[in-house]
Amino acid sequence: MPTVTLNKKRVLKLAQVSLTDKELKERIPYLGTDLEDVTDNEIIVEIFPNRPDLLSEEGFARALSSFLGKNEGYIRYFAKSSDYVVNITKEVKEIRPFTACAVIKNLKFDKQILNDVIEIQEKLHTTYGRNRKKCAIGIYPMEVISWPITYTALPPNKIKFIPLDKTQEMTATEILQKHEKGKEYACLLENKKKYPLFVDAKNEVLSMPPIINSEKTGKVSFETSEIFVECSGFEFHTVSKALNMLIAAFEDMGGTSYQVTLNYEDENPKKIITPELEPEKMILENSYVEKYLGLGLTDKQIASYLKKMGFEAVIKNKGELIVLIPSYRADIIHPIDLIEDVAIGYGFENIGSSSKRIYTTGKETYEEKVKRKLREILVGHGLIETNNFSLYNLKEQKKLLPKKADLFVKVINSVSSEYNSLRENLMIVLLKTIKNNKHYEYPQKIFEIGTTFRINKLQETKVEESDSLAVILCSEKSVFTDARKILDSLFSALNIEYHIKKDESDLYMKGRTGSIFVKGKNIGKIGEISPFTLEHFELEIPSCGFEIKLKHVIEALKEINEII
Repeated sequence: MPTVTLNKKRVLKLAQVSLTDKELKERIPYLGTDLEDVTDNEIIVEIFPNRPDLLSEEGFARALSSFLGKNEGYIRYFAKSSDYVVNITKEVKEIRPFTACAVIKNLKFDKQILNDVIEIQEKLHTTYGRNRKKCAIGIYPMEVISWPITYTALPPNKIKFIPLDKTQEMTATEILQKHEKGKEYACLLENKKKYPLFVDAKNEVLSMPPIINSEKTGKVSFETSEIFVECSGFEFHTVSKALNMLIAAFEDMGGTSYQVTLNYEDENPKKIITPELEPEKMILENSYVEKYLGLGLTDKQIASYLKKMGFEAVIKNKGELIVLIPSYRADIIHPIDLIEDVAIGYGFENIGSSSKRIYTTGKETYEEKVKRKLREILVGHGLIETNNFSLYNLKEQKKLLPKKADLFVKVINSVSSEYNSLRENLMIVLLKTIKNNKHYEYPQKIFEIGTTFRINKLQETKVEESDSLAVILCSEKSVFTDARKILDSLFSALNIEYHIKKDESDLYMKGRTGSIFVKGKNIGKIGEISPFTLEHFELEIPSCGFEIKLKHVIEALKEINEII
């Protein structure tokens, strides 16, 4: 969690409250942050990753003021219409495809404001932007910019400008090799044939995101009163939220924000106007709050606690509220997030404890006993168990398993494009684990027991979940027989008969693949990993393995009354 040092006097002035150090120390922890210290001039707090809007003095003061009852409720921010235009070319589509932009006027930069702007930019880069990977922010003085602006991409040998804090012109390649920021963030443009650029109407480079601004057009000074702000990244929702956090902070500094029209030049050209500062709406049911908090709150009380946390809540029907969520809040994804804020508003210190007597005896299910037995056998063979995410990249699944493309479960409104589907099998997950650990010595022998997901073709809206076991062996001498030995050992220990029939699979090598059958049912695949699959995961060492559905194994065990 990032630790932020805030100017105490300025925070109290912005929040319009007067508190002693003792009162600050008592109240700040209840706001939902960890207080490190309060000194004569500073407030030092740890901000949780889900509240990047608190990283600036303006954002922290805004939340504190509402929490303490001085300025409760939803604060509306507005951006005026304008003729400012940013053209986004299709060259950035496969590199860093999205941006959200705004213009801020009437700012009065002094040392404090300038430091605050730099601080919030860097803190957002580190936290919400995941070290600029998900989102990068650029701020530029308007007095040196000619409109319209273009967001495009060029080969690195065609990019030349003077980077921030330097005096000599450098190529893009030189910046990544020699400039401090270039070396730090070069990995974000690794293997890219083109690098993204913001350029103005005079073809002056503003910046090369997510690396560095230009010294000529990207350096804000005390003379600056109007700025152009852009956020670039891989998802529009992410960059838009980052921009909204900045807008709220800048307006709290006294600035006036103006909209920018974004022209996306694609197969289907479209116009988007940013910033979009309208609040999101979410339904919250009283019964849902009661289920998790058990406090017996009325609709009116829930609305008051949400107002204390900076929301606006309107009672639609008895037991149902419509909550207006500020455009700068990136942490509200589900009604359960609102319940957390209701609890904070109510006060964790006011929630009592209770206990219930439960007259039941817990025991391990038969299915879990089977899984434990499998783990013991595999660990005995020197394998290491892994535990990976159930989410996986949809595009990658389709590339590796084209014959199963219609079975993949897509996640709607996924937070990240890297994890926008549920895994259909475990083998690709284990291969990715090997890829991420290939710098360790071989052989690498791992397994995983976990849930896989697929669409039921008979009921397209139904998602089937099933437990699977996958094993992969990776060494210079890995062959089909090695995987077969592990499989023999497993089924021998379980007293299950099986046989293998020659087959084909997307992941495995042709002629070195088989389907595994138990009591006439196809329960999985075994084989040597294909060169195509190995190349995809950047693996140069032969690999083999198998994957089986545990449902059929458990059915076979129950049929023969095998006691585990």
